[in-house]
Amino acid sequence: MHHVLTDVFKLQSQLVWHADDLPKNVDAIVLPGGFSYGDRLRAGVIAAHSPIIAQVKKMAEKGMPILGVCNGFQILTEAGLLPGALLKNTSLSYICRWTEIIVKNNKTPFTNKFKLNQRIPIAIANGEGRYYADKETLHMLKKNNQIVFTYGEDVNGATMKIASICNKEGNVVGMMPHPERSAEQILNPKDAKPASMIFESLIKTLGVTA
Repeated sequence: MHHVLTDVFKLQSQLVWHADDLPKNVDAIVLPGGFSYGDRLRAGVIAAHSPIIAQVKKMAEKGMPILGVCNGFQILTEAGLLPGALLKNTSLSYICRWTEIIVKNNKTPFTNKFKLNQRIPIAIANGEGRYYADKETLHMLKKNNQIVFTYGEDVNGATMKIASICNKEGNVVGMMPHPERSAEQILNPKDAKPASMIFESLIKTLGVTA
């Protein structure tokens, strides 16, 4: 993630340790994928209590763009910044493959360069990637346009094929697929341009020159 932000899109990015403070001049926050604490107990649940998350919550309340990818998405749900939960895939297996997601909300800081229903070739790599929400939460998500991406196929049993959601305000986005693994043509077997537009949307939001 740091490589793509820094080297591909030329954004001034810095890694921040979970026990340190956020930089004062930060304009956006990205929680990357990985296996925080070895996914013990539940994926993301321990990291959701890391000291820096309190500051992330404050920035979320102020409207700062925040993106959580894979384990970052799990952390956002466990921290209460996004509704629902990420459960084990219905296959009970780790899934690492290419798929497509479909744009359902192009009003977020990370999707404002997309057209609705645009399809994005993208990588997925998760064992607990199945999004789940109860009927009341799903009703809220649909009512508030909080479903950001859906899968083009049923890859892991996610409720309504949901691959990504945002908070009601739209500034906090969590997604299970990996745009940072898909935004370079050397890696993407199809077309890297759509995935790169997630980062280009952030650049547009921040009003910076990449």
